[in-house]
Amino acid sequence: MKNRLERSNDKVLGGVCGGIAEYLGWDAAKVRLLYILVSVLSAAFPGMLVYVILWFAMPKKETRLI
Repeated sequence: MKNRLERSNDKVLGGVCGGIAEYLGWDAAKVRLLYILVSVLSAAFPGMLVYVILWFAMPKKETRLI
């Protein structure tokens, strides 16, 4: 099965950072912290706008019942 980039069920707001963390195999808290740091420290990275775009562009993770 291919690893897909999709919003996670481990979410604080929309599951975007959790989905990125699952895709990369990283801890979700570290991805959230990195995303906030990059958003705050970089004037060229409009963090909230990018987050909202990813929220709508990334498909929601399907929960599979066994």
